[in-house]
This record gives sequence, structure tokens and C-alpha cells, in this order.
Amino acid sequence: MSVAALRRASKEAVAGLPREFWWLWTSTLVNRLGGFVLTFLALYLTAARGFSAAYAGLVASLIGAGGVIASMLGGVLADRLGRRPTLLGAQLATAATVAVLAFVRDPVSIAVTGFALGLASNASRPAIQAMMADIVPPHDRVRAFSLNYWAINLGFAISSVYAGFLVAQSYTFGFLVEAGMTLACACVVFVKVKESRPEPGPRISAAPAVTMGTVLRDGRFMVMVGLSFLVAVVFTQSSVGLPIVMGENGLSSSDVGLVAAVNGVVIVALQIPLTRFIQHRDPGRLLAVSSLLIGYGFALTAFAGSLAAYALTVVVWTLGEMVNAPTQSGLVARLAPAEGRGRYQGVYTMSWSAAALVAPLAGGWVLDSAGAGWLWAGCAALGTVTAGGYWALMRGLHAEETVHEVQEVQQVAPARESAGTPENAPA
Repeated sequence: MSVAALRRASKEAVAGLPREFWWLWTSTLVNRLGGFVLTFLALYLTAARGFSAAYAGLVASLIGAGGVIASMLGGVLADRLGRRPTLLGAQLATAATVAVLAFVRDPVSIAVTGFALGLASNASRPAIQAMMADIVPPHDRVRAFSLNYWAINLGFAISSVYAGFLVAQSYTFGFLVEAGMTLACACVVFVKVKESRPEPGPRISAAPAVTMGTVLRDGRFMVMVGLSFLVAVVFTQSSVGLPIVMGENGLSSSDVGLVAAVNGVVIVALQIPLTRFIQHRDPGRLLAVSSLLIGYGFALTAFAGSLAAYALTVVVWTLGEMVNAPTQSGLVARLAPAEGRGRYQGVYTMSWSAAALVAPLAGGWVLDSAGAGWLWAGCAALGTVTAGGYWALMRGLHAEETVHEVQEVQQVAPARESAGTPENAPA
């Protein structure tokens, strides 16, 4: 693809989205520009505080456990209290928790604060995704989720560059910088982002309200959550199995860092142009292809022996990640009723939080008991199973959802007009 074609694709990818979306996008970018504490937490606990690797793993698990609870809780609060108060509360709590983490020293306090950090930092995700589904019309949602995903990775890529220098001088100062950036993110939301939760309308035939039980009984959606969990288990090997195997093959920590950086570079460079080509394509095919790319991308690690070969495998599964993440988020918004978007997004987010708990244990057990070859073969098998599951799940969805999407368009436009936001307002 030529430079001119890439420029044209990028321009088309960002055009025509509501102003409210761009303020929410800005808050995401600001948040991720300061989101680096979890990256350095294990190193901080072991190198700076002298705790064991086992204790660092315990704190990581507690953060993950907090994330699982927060995914459900944040979704319920987004539907009951509203997207904006849930988002603001989660961001303020995250800023406070990170600041506390900079000063606590005894192991029990650190562990409790870590659990609170996982709870606070993950509670905002369902609210953000539900808000995007509220303010963006159905035909633009994959594009919107893709742009938000790009902001997450752009912010993380930039923060990774300067965060290393910050924590090298002082971990306390680095933690306080993240707390300040999270507080700035909350300020953007407070000043510029309006509540987007749809007003409850008249119920047809006394239909019951959407509850968490409604979500859990939604068979099609829960199958999608299960498939998302399998994809996440494979993808989490990027921070578990891959570094361990590279170390066992004689590569240094700096080599591991360089290979990990390939993921962010590819996403920042290609996510926006790629959005143009995926936004109107069949989600079932996109999710099936992305699952195969992720599964077999990690499977290719079995044949890697050099730094360049490892980097090439990262490119393969990163392409799958770039297609999978916005497509799945768009599908969740498509399957969820307007009044239950927070709960649906919360349960979907929980699939990734649960994988963050399971994948390290599963990956370590397979490496210790069977070896790396079986780990990568398992990734290929899970990718294949997930691809088939998505293909079967999406059959007939277009016909079922046509009327639902028309109704959503009719709901989204008046909501934007009442907030004073033109449909095609520039950022």
C-alpha cells in the first residue's frame, strides 16, 4: 500500500465521529500516557523492596482478582448510576490507590493496596465501552473501538519510553506521576464528557428489566464470552510463556523488551489504516481469522531461534489482536440491549481478567510438565477451536440484528441532539 493510500485510509478512519467520542478518546489517551505502574510493579517489589518473586506473583494475582470483581461491579454501576459517575469514581479511586502504593511498605498493606488497585483500575472499562456504544451509531462502532484501542497502545508505547527513566530515579515519583495523569484523565471526563446512558423508554409487553441474570442467561453472548476467554488465555502468553522461553533460549531481558516493543509499534503504525478494511466486514469471519492468527502466531514461536524470528511471530499474532479487539467490542455492543450495555461490557471484560488469572498458572504448568513445544501446540489448538466457535456463533446474526440496529440508530441520534452534539462534529 502506498503512502498516499495509507494517508487516505487514516483520514477516512477518523472522519465523522461525534465530538463526545473524541473527548472520551482523549481521556483514554491521557490515562494510558500515565499507565505504567503495573508494568514495573514486579520489578519494584523484588528489586527495590526485596520481596520474593513468589510474593510479587501473589500481588499480581490479587490485582487480577480485583479486576475480575471490578468488571462485574463496574458494569452494574454503569447501568444503575450512569456511565459518567462510574467512570469518574473509578479514575479517582485509581489515582488515590496508586498514590498510596507509592508509600506503603509492609507486605500486607502492599497486597491490600494491590487488590484495591485492580478493583479501581478495571471498574472504568465497562463504562467506557458502554458510553462509546451509546454515542456512536452501530455502523461506526467497530471504527470507534478500533480508534480507542489505538489510543491505548499509543499511550502505552509513549509511557514505556519515559517511565523507565522515571522509576530509575525514584519509584515513588513514578507512581505519583501516574496518579497525577489519572487525575488529569478524570478532569477531562468531568469537564467535557456528558452522561450518555439512554433514558428508559416504555417497556413492550411488560418485558423485565435487564439484570446480571439476564446477561448470564443470554446463550449467544455467553458463548462469545467463553470464546473471548480462550483467545485471552492464548494472548496472555505474550507476557508469560514467551519471555520465559526466550530466556531459556539464551536471550537477554533487553532482547525480550525489544521483541515486546514490536507489538506496540505494529499497532500504532497500522491500527488506523486497518480500521478502514475491517469496519464493514462480517464479524464472524474477522473473529475466526483473528483467532487463527493469534493461535498460530504463538505456535510459530516453536520454530523461532533468533531475535528476528521471535519478532516475526509477534507481528503475526499482533495482526490478529488488531482485528480481534475492536471487532469483539463492537459485537458486544451489538448483542447488548441499550439499557444493559454496562453489564454486558462488564461480563465481556471479565473474560480477559479471568484469563489474566488462569493463563500464568496454565502456561507455567505446561512449561514445567511438558515443555515449550506443547505450550505452543496448545495455543494453535485453542486458536483453531475458537475460530470454529466464532464461525458457528455468528451464523444468522445479520438477519436477527437488522431491526435492532435500526432501532439503535433512532435512539442514538436524539441522544446526541439533546446533548447539543452534532453528528459529524470535528474533534
